[in-house]
Amino acid sequence: MRRRLCLPALLTASLLAALPAAAADGAAGPAPASAGCPALLNHSFERLQDEAPQSLCQYRGKVLLVVNTASYCGFTGQYKGLEALYAKYRDQGLVVLGFPSNDFAQETGSNTQIADFCENTFGVKFPMFSKSQVRGSGASAFYRQLAEQGGQAPRWNFHKYVVGRSGTVVGSFGSSVDPQSKPVVDAIERQLAAKP
Repeated sequence: MRRRLCLPALLTASLLAALPAAAADGAAGPAPASAGCPALLNHSFERLQDEAPQSLCQYRGKVLLVVNTASYCGFTGQYKGLEALYAKYRDQGLVVLGFPSNDFAQETGSNTQIADFCENTFGVKFPMFSKSQVRGSGASAFYRQLAEQGGQAPRWNFHKYVVGRSGTVVGSFGSSVDPQSKPVVDAIERQLAAKP
């Protein structure tokens, strides 16, 4: 399959916030209210590999790097850096969360095909969820909250949000920012140093 060039699409967080809420593909919806679970994490998504519902509340108290992914993008090689970060910092409390999306027409496969591609091509071990929307009127409530807190909706694949242990967005990085770059690593390390 031929890779398409990643050219940024224009969409601001304010436009995204103005659009009506709608259920997204792959999103299981709001998770049942859980004591001590930050509002941002009070959502449930299906796991990529088997579509079993997973509450994001299981990651409370962790530092999260949330990324919208695609298999056929010029930035797809960032899977390597994301997996390297996860391997290096997971024991300190980092969890990378991948959200495949076809919003930019570069993730056309089924959940099974995406899972096989990620594992066989990049050895991805970090948690990934079923294909869903990350922008526009069909964006999941989780991604609408990320855009609101981070000040920007994803303009392309591999937009990164760093979420602190308190469950709020503390950093937002565009597609062209490598996951192992100093700004991303510094944001992660600052949050890992904070007490849960």
